[in-house]
Amino acid sequence: MPVRPTTAMVLAAGLGVRMRPLTNTRPKPLVSVAGKTLLDHVLDKLAEVDVAKTVVNVHYLPDQIITHVAGRKQPRIVISDERDVILGTGGAVVRALPELGDKPFFHVNADTLWIDGVRSNLARLADTFDPARMDILLLMAPTAGSIGYAGNGDYAMLPDGTLRRRKEREIVPFVYAGAAIMSPAIFADAPRGEFALTKNFDRANEQGRLFGLRLDGTWMHVGTPDAVPAAERAFLASVA
Repeated sequence: MPVRPTTAMVLAAGLGVRMRPLTNTRPKPLVSVAGKTLLDHVLDKLAEVDVAKTVVNVHYLPDQIITHVAGRKQPRIVISDERDVILGTGGAVVRALPELGDKPFFHVNADTLWIDGVRSNLARLADTFDPARMDILLLMAPTAGSIGYAGNGDYAMLPDGTLRRRKEREIVPFVYAGAAIMSPAIFADAPRGEFALTKNFDRANEQGRLFGLRLDGTWMHVGTPDAVPAAERAFLASVA
């Protein structure tokens, strides 16, 4: 029987350059959509699946995020302060590993946003993750029907969930939705300092241990200021 992760890592250290001018005076995770910050949307979803502890890394305007999460009880927040160092998406996880523990953990981008279908997508990830076959399980959004996304996708997905990375000039039907479950073992020989998490994705992919789960619901890519109103309209429609 699957065991749900009780720890999580939320990446919140980005500069939010494409979100300017909204991010001139606040970090992107604190941009509000439908009356709630992007970061709180993510943390509330983690609380719903009983995550006890979440590491939140900070770099750009870090004190605003530290203050914002200070009073949160569920999940309990541990700050990974990267204000003086650039670690990249991979190096950030390596630094947080002592807090994340030795079991699989949730990994979520602070600026990802989705409306769940019938069940929590994080709960579905936990129910699907099989450490015997998988090192990483990514939540994958269909490019068709996603809001604010106009790219060529990230992966093709086989019926068993195995992922195949998009080739150059190829168009594939799924985009990584910014939420995953990962085994800490994949960082055993990780480099020190800055590196991108996509290196771990690629290695798991080569070894046949990178899998995907189709998101049930609606995913929103909130990458620029004009994407905020579209996301808010989707939230309003979902509760109408």
